[in-house]
Amino acid sequence: MPATQTRPLAVITGASSGIGHELAKVFAQNGFDLLINAEDDLTDAQRTLAGEGTAVEAVQADLSKPSGVEELYEGIQKAGRPVDALVLNAGIGEGGDFTRETDLGQELELIDLNVRSAVHLSKLVLPDMARRGQGRILFTSSIASTMPGTFQAVYNASKSFVQSFALAIRRELKDTGVTVTSLMPGPTETEFFARAHMKDTRVGSSSSKDDPAEVAQQGFDALMKGKERVVAGSLTNKLMAYGGRFVPERAKAEAHRLMAQPGSGRK
Repeated sequence: MPATQTRPLAVITGASSGIGHELAKVFAQNGFDLLINAEDDLTDAQRTLAGEGTAVEAVQADLSKPSGVEELYEGIQKAGRPVDALVLNAGIGEGGDFTRETDLGQELELIDLNVRSAVHLSKLVLPDMARRGQGRILFTSSIASTMPGTFQAVYNASKSFVQSFALAIRRELKDTGVTVTSLMPGPTETEFFARAHMKDTRVGSSSSKDDPAEVAQQGFDALMKGKERVVAGSLTNKLMAYGGRFVPERAKAEAHRLMAQPGSGRK
């Protein structure tokens, strides 16, 4: 990726599929070159994203490991260009009863990917943005961040961290020229529920999930406008996110149980 390029550069994690891949498409369509990352092979994604005038570089690295974050940052440095937009989208879920069902290794990997890697990569990229007085960061949070995650205890807690972290550093960066936006999707038609072992839940088996392309477009629009956050997708998501401020935590925890309890989606 030549350093003489005049197009802005977006770095997008978790870009092999789902919301991350759709975000990469939107950035490419809006004049950005891309540096994409995922643990999965990115050959197909790189080929489909590269279009007329769009340069796409790929760094396949597992961000749940510190070495993977460092590998991605080395790729950013090798590009020889400032990062105009950093999209911290990589994440995984895990459903089930925390005490009696779920796997500790998977949950620790979830924390490493959803939480630690977001902090680690932000710490590496943000100082240069602040020095330049220019840059945008988009965190993929979730409406899950607004409620206790019964049968998704660790996942919802991880997204609560991401949401709080994003809002805090946004305030710290006030008047620097760097903006931070959190994207808060609801249930979206991606591989998330299969990977999180939640296909048999009410939320996982629902046919009314949001379109990841629509979610990505809303996230991009909010980022470019410098908004603090955007609740993407359906009106239901917005009611859950904003109306939930007036609902007791125990009631939200029970509502989440009804959606995420294993077997709740079986007919």
